[in-house]
This record gives sequence, C-alpha cells and structure tokens, in this order.
Amino acid sequence: MPLSVRGLTIPLLDDLPPCRRVIVRIDVNSPIDPGTGEILDATRFRAHRETLRELAERAAVVAISHQGRPGEQDFTTLERHARVLEEATGLPVEYVDDVIGPEALRRIRGHRPGGILLLDNSRLVSEDFVEAPAEVHARGIMVSRLAPLFDCYVNDAFSVSHRSQASVVGFPLRLPSAAGRLMERELRALARVLEGGGRPRVYVIGGSKIRDMVAVIEHALAKGAADKILTTGLTALLFLQAKGYDVGGARSALERKGAMALLGRASRLVREYGDSLMVPLDFLVETEDGEVRVEDAGEIRGAPKDIGPKTVEAYTEALRGAAVVVMKGPAGVIEDPRFRGGTIALVRAALESGAYTLFGGGHFNVIISELPEELRGRVGHISTAGGALVYMLAGRSLPGLEALARSALSRGEARSGRGGG
Repeated sequence: MPLSVRGLTIPLLDDLPPCRRVIVRIDVNSPIDPGTGEILDATRFRAHRETLRELAERAAVVAISHQGRPGEQDFTTLERHARVLEEATGLPVEYVDDVIGPEALRRIRGHRPGGILLLDNSRLVSEDFVEAPAEVHARGIMVSRLAPLFDCYVNDAFSVSHRSQASVVGFPLRLPSAAGRLMERELRALARVLEGGGRPRVYVIGGSKIRDMVAVIEHALAKGAADKILTTGLTALLFLQAKGYDVGGARSALERKGAMALLGRASRLVREYGDSLMVPLDFLVETEDGEVRVEDAGEIRGAPKDIGPKTVEAYTEALRGAAVVVMKGPAGVIEDPRFRGGTIALVRAALESGAYTLFGGGHFNVIISELPEELRGRVGHISTAGGALVYMLAGRSLPGLEALARSALSRGEARSGRGGG
C-alpha cells in the first residue's frame, strides 16, 4: 500500500510492477580522508542494504549516486564506493567508470540479476548538479539516455530528495517509480513525529546552520508540531542575543555566519512563544589559553563549546515525560572529547524519557553506539538526512517526494484509461 505523507501518495516497493531492470538512486556521499581517499564512514552504505538486496532478488539493479561537489576536495569517482557497498550489502558490486556514455549503456544492457552495477559519480554529468523542474530533467540528456534501458526507478535517497536534480526528479516522470525501504523508514518516522505520537513533543535544535534551524523553530511552534524547543549551539547563542543577553566574543561567531540578519525573527519568536523556547543557562567554554571552564549564559567571555551543567539539568527535566523527542544537531563541538558531554547527556535523557526519538545527523550514530545496549534499543530512528530532514521539519516540500507522487498518479490514470504515463 502507498504511504500518505503530507497529502502526497508515495508508492512503495510493494507497489512496483514486475521489473527486469531497475535504476536505484542511493546516497553514499560520505566523508573521505583527504590524504588517502579512503571512505571514513560506511553508515549510508549499510542503510541501503535492505532495498538493494530485496531488488537484486528480482531484477538487474543499477545504482546511481553522487560524491561531493564539483571543485571541492571530496569530489571523486565512486570506485572505492563500490568496494564499500559490496561489503555493506554482501552482494557483488561492479563499478562502471562512466555515467551516461557508451560504456555505461553497454554495461547496463548486459547486466543481469543477482548483483549491483554502480555507475560513476552522477555529478560528472552537469545536469545532476542543476536545480530545475522535474519536467525539464525528464527531457534532459541523463534521463533520456538512461530511462529507456529500465523498467522501473526506485528512490532510496531521502537525504537528497530536497534537491530538484535529474537523478532525483527526472526518472519518476518517465518510469514506474517507488520509494525504497530506507526512504520508507525515514518517512514513517517523520509521519510519527509530525502527525502522531502523542504529547508533549520536544525538539532539541542545534548545529551550525542557523538559518535552517530558525525556519524549523518557526514552523514547529506556529503549527504546534512542537510543544517545547530546547536550543543549543550557535542557534542558542542567537536566541540568547534576542533575549538581550551579552554573548561576549561569541557575537563574532554569529556575525561570521550571517546570523545577525536573523535577529529580528528570533526576537519575534521569543516574544510570541516565551517559555516554550528554552535557551541555555550556562556553557562550557574554552579560553584563549586553552582552559576549559563553566560560564553563565549572561557572562560569556570564552568561546562556548558545549552546554553547561545547569543547562543539562534544566533540559533533562524538560525531556522527562516527553512523548516525542526530535534532536537535530549536537549540543557542542563533539569532535573534541572535552565538549561531548552535553550531547551525550541529552541523548541519554531523551532515550530514558520513554519517548519516541528521532535523531537527525550522522554524528548521533557515534554517540549512540557508545551507550549501553539497553539505551541503544530505545532509539526510534536515526535519520541519514541533513537538508531533507530540515525541509520536512520546516514544512517545506521535497521535490523528490512530489516526483514519486506524480509517478503514482500517472500510473493510476494510465490503468484507469484517463491517460498519463
């Protein structure tokens, strides 16, 4: 049965017609060691295992993904990715040093069920780095060359579904399409957070993408999606500034991020929602000489790197008794062991609350993996997505989901004789 998400009917794997050959959009864009080129985290590879194994039992599977952005250090081929994907899925994976050229077309035509053919970095084709309407991409070179070779398309990459790019939105307008199992899990978790799961709903919002986080907070409070929001990181510093606190040298960090332009929006939220919007009481800071100490929120002199003990206590109390908890972004600079304590404490509090928990961001995999097994078993969902998750939490539409819904609608019209297809 299709899945209903914000008024869209999203077809799932069980809704696909029989397919001899299927193209699957996955997302194995991962951190890479700049010195060796080695892939540092295989989390996203493992996340696609269920979809790829299920499809490989019944069709010839061709996977397409990107890595990095053109011009940046991590923009590279997917040759190493093929080896990691093979380890993650337990299936034979063949790498193709091509995307839409003659070699790719030849290898796709000769591919048989049982393994995976992984095309090279999709962003080697400029269309897959361009935002354009689905109709434009459906007529573009990438989709026009590849779509005739396939019976079906599967989008298992929720994490890129906020992008209106060729490999995300073009194929569903040309082929019977569905969401993969990873995409399905992401959507079901979000549906539970946004549309069900009981009250109160508590959001813990941090991270460095302040503009995105302000949009999430605005939507969550205005639509009643969250009953209480606990701010951390740079987002918390912006709201402290909006409350009239002197954030000391941390103001320069906000200015570098362009966050002071958001001060008016933050001030309005503070006025309108008051106690529903919590800010830290203290921080763990690092001084210029490397000393770590606790400073009250109104007397910040060092560089804030984590929430302090008073904040941990207050936020833990706010999480107690929650029915749903959403955590987006760490509370501190978790790359430094000295500043991981706040994030660990909040994750533990969320899991001990008995709430349904949704964690957004790959860093939570590391934090949660270090907790006792009993707590790890209470995790509701860890999202593989960044931008797409923010879009959903902020009430924005996802072009990838809209394209899947349009594919389902056109197939229904074709079956009923009303045209489409």
